[in-house]
Amino acid sequence: MITADDLIGLIRAYNPSTNAEQIAKAYGFCQEMHEGQFRRSGEPYYTHPVAVARILADQHLDDATIITALLHDTIEDTKASFGDVERMFSREVAELVDGVTKLTNLQLSSRVNKQAENFRKLIMATSKDIRVTLVKLADRLHNMRTIRSMTPEKQQQKALETMDIYAPLAGRMGMHWLREELEDLAFQVLNPDGRKSIMRRFIKLQNETGDVVQQIKGDLLEELERAGLEGAEIQGRAKKPYSIWRKMQNKELSFSRLSDIYGFRVIVDHESDCYRVLGLIHQRWRAVPGRFKDYISQPKSNGYRSIHTTVSGRNARRVEVQIRTKSMHQVAEKGAAATWSYRDGARVDNPFALDPSTWISSLTERFSSEGDDGEFLEAFKLEMYTDQVFCFSPKGDVIKLPRGATPIDFAYAIHTRIGAACVSAKVDGIRVPLWTRLRNGQSVQIITAEGQTPPASWIDIVATGRAKTAIRRSLREFDREKFIKLGKEFARVAFENVNKKATDRALKTAAKHYGLPSADELLARLGSSEIAARDVVAELYPNLKVRDTDEVGPTVALMGLEPGQKFTHGVCCNPLPGERIVGIIFKGHGVVIHTIDCPNLLHYETQMDRWLDLHWRDGQHAATHPAQIITTILNGAGVMGRICTLIGDQNANISDIHFLDRKPDYFKLLVELELRDVSQLHMVLTALEAESDVAEVSRHRNPELGRDIDSMNGEWGEIGV
Repeated sequence: MITADDLIGLIRAYNPSTNAEQIAKAYGFCQEMHEGQFRRSGEPYYTHPVAVARILADQHLDDATIITALLHDTIEDTKASFGDVERMFSREVAELVDGVTKLTNLQLSSRVNKQAENFRKLIMATSKDIRVTLVKLADRLHNMRTIRSMTPEKQQQKALETMDIYAPLAGRMGMHWLREELEDLAFQVLNPDGRKSIMRRFIKLQNETGDVVQQIKGDLLEELERAGLEGAEIQGRAKKPYSIWRKMQNKELSFSRLSDIYGFRVIVDHESDCYRVLGLIHQRWRAVPGRFKDYISQPKSNGYRSIHTTVSGRNARRVEVQIRTKSMHQVAEKGAAATWSYRDGARVDNPFALDPSTWISSLTERFSSEGDDGEFLEAFKLEMYTDQVFCFSPKGDVIKLPRGATPIDFAYAIHTRIGAACVSAKVDGIRVPLWTRLRNGQSVQIITAEGQTPPASWIDIVATGRAKTAIRRSLREFDREKFIKLGKEFARVAFENVNKKATDRALKTAAKHYGLPSADELLARLGSSEIAARDVVAELYPNLKVRDTDEVGPTVALMGLEPGQKFTHGVCCNPLPGERIVGIIFKGHGVVIHTIDCPNLLHYETQMDRWLDLHWRDGQHAATHPAQIITTILNGAGVMGRICTLIGDQNANISDIHFLDRKPDYFKLLVELELRDVSQLHMVLTALEAESDVAEVSRHRNPELGRDIDSMNGEWGEIGV
């Protein structure tokens, strides 16, 4: 635990003009506001914000950021208000503290749609002032360092959140030291046995080979001194346990077969010296083919510059060497913090430092009109997690793409219109399929055609969030009116099942729950099966039970059951009035009704004492009996609408539609219906078979369901006395 004087001393070392009075005032205010509060470990609570401030001081950040760290929990957890902080310090500090408070209140580990919405708010805050996120990352780092005092459940939650969100975010902001430490701390919680195994094997290797790091550093230093590069700095270390574990998993290698578990950095004064060092290393040791990357001539999008090469070093052990200048090293170590770092009382002017808020702003602008938090989260994760490849346009422009990207991603990276109109591509002058994965250094030419629109199958091919979003938007716009009409019917049926109406007000409220801009957007998602109607109803009315189809009609439709005997329909065959049926008795539960040709009846053919001969009563039945059909239709304008109209013409209700397959020329659909009887099903099938745009249609049954009583998901009905 450091005192106020210790903290001021740390800051003065890199910023002699620091306002020591304000730092001391913030330290004292932090102590006063958190008086009587304690952490789970038993320490006074104020030690946490002080530790966060220490982490940021080590990154040489400005006074406002350090003061924000000291005060970051005061508005949330104490009687202090925004006005108090503004009055005592400044408007700038008050807004930063308020920003961190709002991020702290976001529950990133909540259910998916809420997590996506909250994550978007986090990124929006980052785009306004990067220092808010720097404080939040330092806050998370200290919490992870002291996580053992939390409950096991809380440890798992925070570790998962750290691994999924905060560690990748730190990496994308160029703060690689922070990403590595966050990952390793989360790894200790999520897979302690795996980490211990790595550490045991590593210690055994050190005992067998001695201090490899010092040996190879000595070899490198000898080569540099011989060439007259005496001012170069050499750093060496073993890679973090999680980094080793991830490489073992990704490459499916055992620890004994893993090669480059040691990493070295050579830091020089000038860019030209980087290439001199590279030549010296390759003259002394054999380079490993395919393991050379020049991020100086082709920097990463977060500003990272360095040369990477892997060589077969001492005792034929592979080692990775990174070569960079001092300015490049500062950006590589501090990332986003480099833009706010101070030296000798002034902000450091580093020509290689990039403000990640520029990249974040460009990402948020692409999604601002959509209001789709789920797609935003997906796109952001794609951009955070992936390495990059560099490809060239015919004009020689460099296009940066994630590893695994396709020519379609390349086309969308140039412009959305080019992506949408793409029909084929040439890679290095040779025509290739659009699903081809691009490699570093390839030249890509996109061939377009007027009138082309992206097919739905592209979503599974592309690797970038930009392309996925543009394709989804195009598909929604193309089929929007059709999907809205279909979505209205889905909503009507689902709301009626809880005795509610799908009013404009209800739909607007549901749209807000899903982070969508309008009721029409929600209906379009319902019609395209991106959101299930029953989930919308459950979101609005969580305490209401959806009326099960077995509760209406069957109580007066069946003959052969005893008064008070419970029953349900087999989900494997969905029996309909008019079909020959039997019942299977489950002691303690009731009777499950099957069609006479249901394959699951074979399981009970030696237990005839459990069989009941049942019949449907004569007369009109309620249209509440579930059935499913699978149909393959042409992917053409208006076809989906005609199919739904044909079904509606037979007075059948569509309760849901699932897209089983989407191809450029056809859709394969699973349609859930609510019917009166088997004759109505035959009418629906006949009407669809006669439609020229229907390739095939059949009733769907799933024998895998209903094999045992636990798989019955419907309510049990009961015959009245």
